[in-house]
Amino acid sequence: MKKYVITGATGKIGKIVATELLAKGEHVTVIARNADKLKELADLGAIALAGDSYDREFLTKAFKGADAVFCLLMPDMFAADVFQEQKKISDNYFEALKANNVPNVVLLSSVGAHLRKGAGIVDGLGYMEELLLGLKGANVLNLRPTYFMENTLGLIGTIKQMGIAGTPVKADVKFPMVATKDIGAVAAKRLLDLSFTGNTIEFVLGPRDITYAEVTAIAGQAIGKPELTYMQFPGEDAIKGMVASGFCGEDAARLMVDLAKAINDGTLLDGHQRTEANSTPTTYEEFSQVFAWVFLHS
Repeated sequence: MKKYVITGATGKIGKIVATELLAKGEHVTVIARNADKLKELADLGAIALAGDSYDREFLTKAFKGADAVFCLLMPDMFAADVFQEQKKISDNYFEALKANNVPNVVLLSSVGAHLRKGAGIVDGLGYMEELLLGLKGANVLNLRPTYFMENTLGLIGTIKQMGIAGTPVKADVKFPMVATKDIGAVAAKRLLDLSFTGNTIEFVLGPRDITYAEVTAIAGQAIGKPELTYMQFPGEDAIKGMVASGFCGEDAARLMVDLAKAINDGTLLDGHQRTEANSTPTTYEEFSQVFAWVFLHS
């Protein structure tokens, strides 16, 4: 039985990873800030540790004896300088991994991390990928999923308030979208087989490339609004909207708009090729049922 540590274990992806490993009878330690939210996984047999990824001593103790660690980078999205927050967490992960000579690491990174700079919110993941290159003797898998289908739930506010869907992304630019459940399934599989060696990259790209205009049409049908239209919002308007809705702070909103710019100009997506192996099954048509449920209950 291998010993696993899963960070961010109460989030959508972390919970799937932890649950899959526990179902296989593995020894799993789960980490998150909220002790109450960890109870569900503890009831399934996990060792639950409530603590903060800003606490290097806590992480160092938590990673002790681990055969593999799943690293998820989730900064304070209301911080004045989100990249600096990402950097602090990345440095803590790196030092805790190094102190314990953890032999296997899976990082939840993202497409666009290859840029290192110029991908907005993804730049922090590029920084951590760069750090992990210095983790000598360890096997590191940088999982690079694409844009989450769950991100499109952010359209719901503008649909309800303005009667249209909109983001800073161009209506007609095609890019891949993936369901978080598929990311979790890939991460769990890689952790269970631990077949990766050295420092490697794996993309997780969803079933096909799609435009926001197509997303809007599919979501509109699902919520009974087949006439729903999409509008590209100016960056400053999008920033104000994200802040006003309480989604994130101003710095994080600016980073999200920078991410949209990288999608629009194609630089975010110039570091990968789609293959059968990196294409996952859940379609946006299937996900639109989730969209419809959230729309109805929000």
